[in-house]
Formats: sequence, structure tokens, C-alpha cells
Amino acid sequence: MADIPLSALLLALLALLILSGVFSGAETAMMAANRFRLRHAAQSGNRGAKLALLLLGKTDKLLGLILLGNTLLNAAAATLTGYIALALFGQSKWALEIGTLCITFALLVVSEITPKVVCATYADRLAPLLSYILTPLLRLAYPVIWFVNLFVSALLRLLGLSPRGMHAEAQLSPEELRSLVLESAHFIPPKHQTILANLFELNNITVEDIMTPRGAIEILDLDRSWEEVVAQIRTSHHSRLPVCRESLDQLLGVLPVRRLIGEVQRGELTETALREQWLDAYYIPAGTAAFSQLAFFQENRQRIGFVVDEYGEILGLLTLEDIIEEIVGKFTTSLPGLDHSVAWDENGSAVVEGSRPLREINRMLAIELPLDGPKTLNGLILDHFQDIPEAGVSFKIDQIAIEVLQTQDRSVKTARIFRPNP
Repeated sequence: MADIPLSALLLALLALLILSGVFSGAETAMMAANRFRLRHAAQSGNRGAKLALLLLGKTDKLLGLILLGNTLLNAAAATLTGYIALALFGQSKWALEIGTLCITFALLVVSEITPKVVCATYADRLAPLLSYILTPLLRLAYPVIWFVNLFVSALLRLLGLSPRGMHAEAQLSPEELRSLVLESAHFIPPKHQTILANLFELNNITVEDIMTPRGAIEILDLDRSWEEVVAQIRTSHHSRLPVCRESLDQLLGVLPVRRLIGEVQRGELTETALREQWLDAYYIPAGTAAFSQLAFFQENRQRIGFVVDEYGEILGLLTLEDIIEEIVGKFTTSLPGLDHSVAWDENGSAVVEGSRPLREINRMLAIELPLDGPKTLNGLILDHFQDIPEAGVSFKIDQIAIEVLQTQDRSVKTARIFRPNP
């Protein structure tokens, strides 16, 4: 060692520090790499990504290789630093202390912090490249790593841990997947992001949250005069009408209005022809998840159903379009003369119908009215007072001020919501 030039020793030390940095950075890059991107790249034919996934599939051996290489290189660098310090300072009592400080600083800067920051920043790019180096090294050092892992496995068992748990594939919950989608806003167009987020929420929404309440359903009452029945069919904006006598308690079926347009225009429609066209009603148990109901509609080839409680009483009407609108948003088409939008005015308030669903109000006004009880604004107000309030009464629910504007027929027709303070 004494015959080797000092410059060669310094170059060797630098090489050891750089190689140690490669192992340190490889550990960070492999652990920080996004496995979903690696899997996508592997499916696209990227060989480096395939090798990276294989290495990550045996984490204990991968970490064993990296730490073995890192430890050996750091030990060699520390030993070489001692020789260099003795060559520079002789047998001075400060030589080893100075060498220790210098190698510690060099290891931190060159072999640890710098490569780990770089590899953490570009983990997805560097992991496939580093796998080309780590894969052959793992094969060469496999006997040593296997021997070391015997003791590691024994120690883990003493601690009550299973080495096999390191190889288990990470499973994301629906909430975690939803967060992943929301955090990918700069990769996904806003409209697509909204649709995906709504799709994840669909299984937490029941049919009662999005159905048309019973009181808002347009029915075709056969107990009225035949002229009124024909006039309603002619002017109805709905493609399907529930057919009943007096009320939904005597539901007879669902009438596809389009099938009768020709006969109505010719004035040839009879009650017999109407009876031949209506379809049997399809019933949906209350509490059914909206996502499940979407599948049920598909399996049963239905587009409309009546939500019923445990006693068989009809609570509301649900259509396939209602569920689709929860995913893609409200359609631009609506009934003539009706404005479904709700927005804050210049005074920071909004007038809302009592029959408006709370989920829709929260979405349009970006507020958080409670959803764990009543489904409509009218229901929320009645539940709060346990009575029918008079017009002009104001109150607060979760720091959101609401003023009752109009009551009619034992319900709140309209109310004013005030924008909460930020």
C-alpha cells in the first residue's frame, strides 16, 4: 500500500464512494418506484420494468444485495481513508480522527444524500435502468445473500414476523384508489377525473339518494276522464308513465308513451289498446346500492323501477338515466320551462326548492349539509324542527344558515340558503 501513489488512493476512494452511492440510490429508486407504472411499462414490453418487478417480488433478497454491496463498499472506503490519513499526517494522534470526519462527510454527501435525492426524484425512470445492474449482481451474490437471509428469517420469526409478508402484493381499498385518481389531476382531463371519482362514490350511494320522490312522480290516472288521459299522453315530456288508479298505491304498470303516439295523433287510442301496451312494474328494495342497481338494470333489461320500503310502499321512482347522471353529470337536456341550476347570487344566498335532494344541493353550492338522515331539503328542515315551520323562520345546520320562505301542503316549498363563512 505504501508503494501506491496517493493520487491513485484518492481515485480509488472516489470510486468506492460513487459505487456506494449507486447502491444507496438503487435502494431508494426501487422502493419509491410506482409499481402501477412499472407494471404498465412491463405490459408494454419494457424489459427493464419487467426485471424491476421481478426484483421487487423478492424484496428480502433485493435488500440483502443492496445492503451487502453498500456495507462492503463503505467499509472499504473507511479502511482506505485510514491509510490515506496515515500517509498524509503520519502517526499523528489526530490522523484517524481527521480521517473519520472526512469519510463521514464524504459518505453523507457523495454516497447517501445526493444519490438518494436524485433517485427519489426520478425513481420511475431509474428503477428499470438499475434493475439491469442489480439482476446479474443478485445471481452472483445469491449464495451469500441466501446464507445471510437464513439468520434474518430466524430473527424475524423470533419477533413474530413472517418473511413471506414482504412479497405480498399491496392491495388498495376503493377509498385509496379514489385518492389516487384525485391526486392524478395533472395526468387526467378534469371531466374524466370527475367521472372516475363519481364512479368510486357510486357504491356508497343508495337508490333513495338519487330517486325521484313519490310526490314528484307524474302518474297516468285512469280514473280521470278519457279525454284527460289522452291529453296527458299527448303532452307528456316523459317517455314512460306509471299507470295507476287514483294514486301509486294502485299501480297497474308502466306505459311506454312512444308506442301510442301514432294512435293518439289519429284519435284511435282506446283503453284496450293502452292496456295491451303497458309493462309490468319493476320494484327495487330501498337501501340498494346505486352501483348494484346499475348491474341489476342491465341483467333484467330494465330502465325504470319503483323504490319500495320493507312494507311494499312506493317511496320513489328510479331510472337508468338517474344513475348515469350520477357518473357523468347532469345532461344538458331538461323539461321545457324548468331551470334546474342552483347558484349563489351576488348577496351570497341561493333560493332552493324544498324537494331538491341534499346531495344535489351540496354538489351545486359546494357546501356540506348532512346526508346521513333525510334526503331532501324539505326533509332536513322538518327533521330539524320536528314540525312544519312557518315562513320567515331562520336556523342553522352545521354552521349553514337557512331561511324558510314558503310552506304549503305540510311541506317546505322553498328556502333560502346562505353561503357559510370560509
